[in-house]
This record gives sequence, structure tokens and C-alpha cells, in this order.
Amino acid sequence: MNLKPIALAAVASLATAASLMAEPYRVIVPLGDDDEGAMARLVNYDTGATIDSVLVSEGAAVFTGDIDEPVLARVLIEGTRLPGFILESGTIARSKEGEFFGTMLNDQMRAFSQEMQTLVYAFNQASSEEAKQQIYGKYNAALDSATRENADNVLGLFYFLQGDAAQLDAPALRKELEKYPDFAKSQRVQSILANAEKPEATSVGKKFVDFEVTHDGKTERLSDYVGKGRYTLVDFWASWCGPCIRQTAVLKDIYNKYKDKGLDVLGVAVWDKPEDTKRAIEQHELPWPCIIDAQTIPTELYGISGIPCIILFGPDGTIISRDKQDDDLRADVDAAMAR
Repeated sequence: MNLKPIALAAVASLATAASLMAEPYRVIVPLGDDDEGAMARLVNYDTGATIDSVLVSEGAAVFTGDIDEPVLARVLIEGTRLPGFILESGTIARSKEGEFFGTMLNDQMRAFSQEMQTLVYAFNQASSEEAKQQIYGKYNAALDSATRENADNVLGLFYFLQGDAAQLDAPALRKELEKYPDFAKSQRVQSILANAEKPEATSVGKKFVDFEVTHDGKTERLSDYVGKGRYTLVDFWASWCGPCIRQTAVLKDIYNKYKDKGLDVLGVAVWDKPEDTKRAIEQHELPWPCIIDAQTIPTELYGISGIPCIILFGPDGTIISRDKQDDDLRADVDAAMAR
């Protein structure tokens, strides 16, 4: 029996079914004269993948194609990011106010955005802290409600990302994702969770995570200083950071108090220009060594989102204290050195 014709017929049938499932979309983005001839890209907001690209012509970027199911999207014009919207079947246009409309989910998003803007305006106009807190509560309640109501579609994912997901610690974020398991499939959510898990993996009680930085031909590692039998206070800082500079006075007090009793201090310059770091070290007379030009290497490993981030490591490299400043930092160091 010859199966080849049957197999070909089956493939053709599946292809026809797939084409029937895909629905056309048309996205119209009005632009200014300065954008004429520029390259505009339609990208998947979640994955960053380019869906389509066109040249701006006659004052607009117009994208057309087919889509199987709605996805979060945004338009990039030579690096400029326009607000996110829902790419779905139908004609989608951008208003003068910058909102997308014309299809069911985008119209829902637009209406909800206007409702939230009203609350933001009321918050800014409120004359008392009590009134601000009430409005803030209404804002969060509305966002939570909209997320729950759209838990089974991409609009709910958009609202989830607009909330405080990026500010939650790993346990709290995992708890939220138990309520919204479909959102956990999102690459953007997975990235947020991965970032949240980094400080969890480098929290108090955990061993240090090593890294290396090469500057001016010299390679230094955290392990050159940490886990060598002495307590080590590591300050992740930058020359432009006011709070970082203010903490140097605290660090100097701690250093002078315990430098001869088993404590070292190490600076790690992040998110800074090497020449600015060196100038600040000299200007503020910092007596301890500093790993220069670390940039994002340690901040990504340790999940550091703000500086200064000061971590106290024990003699064996175990993290004893993290993210403390001023008197709280002094107390943790005093307690450790009293052991």
C-alpha cells in the first residue's frame, strides 16, 4: 500500500487548518516628520523577539500579518520604545495620547488606563497623607481586581507586570504565581523570578558567590579577600551615589575600631567609571582596597538593585549581615566581632 499520498494529504489538511486559525491584524502607528524613513520594529513584549519590521512612510508605521493568539507587544523606532499594547486580530491604532485602541483587549486596556490615571491625578492632588493612602489603596485594589478578572488571558499578564511583581522577594513572588500559574510561563516573569532568587541565594547564612573583575590588566576575585579567616565587610558602591559616600564615615569608624581585631573592609565599585572611582577613593581618603570597574558583574550575581549594598562575610565566607546601614550595620559588626 502506498502511504505517501495519504501523508501528503494529511500535511495539507493540517496546513489548511493552521491557516484558518491565524487571524489578520493591522497596527497603525502615526509618527512625526522626523521619523520618516526610520526603521520601526514590532516586537514581542514578553520575549523581545521581532515580529515584523517596516520603514516609516507617509507619517506612519503600518504592520500587517496573522496571529494565532493575542500577545503583549510594543513598537520600537530606532531605539525609542512606545507603550505596550495587545497584538490581536483586527485593526489597532494609536491615539494622539499614545494609547492603542480598536480591538477588544486594547479597548479594555485603554479604558482601565484612563481609570487609573484618574486615581493618579487624585493622589497627586490629595492634601493629606491619609487621603493619599486611601487613593493608593484604591489603585492597588483596582489593579489586583483587573489582574484576577483577566487571569486567563494576556491582559492579565500585562496588569500583573504593571504591579509590584518586580519588587517582590522570591517567596512572595512564588506565592503570587501559585494564584496565576499561566503567568509563570512568561519569559519576563521567569526573568523577574530569577532576579528575585539571586538575593535569596546570597542571603544571610549562605556562602559567598565568587566573581572576578579585570581592570588595567589586573584580575581580582572576591575570593582574594573573602573566606581567608577574617571577617570582611564588603561595600558595593559608586562615586556618584550620595548614600554610598555618606556610609563611608560609618565604614571608617568600623574599620578603625576592628582593623586590628580581625576585620577587613573591601570596596567594590559598581556602575561607575574607573576614573571617577579612583578620584573618589582619593578625595574621601578610603584606606581599604577596592575592586574597580566591577560594573554589573557582582550586582547581577548578588541580586543587588540599589547601592550602597554592604555585606558582612564571616571568616569562612558565610554571609552574616546584608543590606544594613548606619547603627544597624554597627550593631551587626559589633555582634559578630564579640563572638
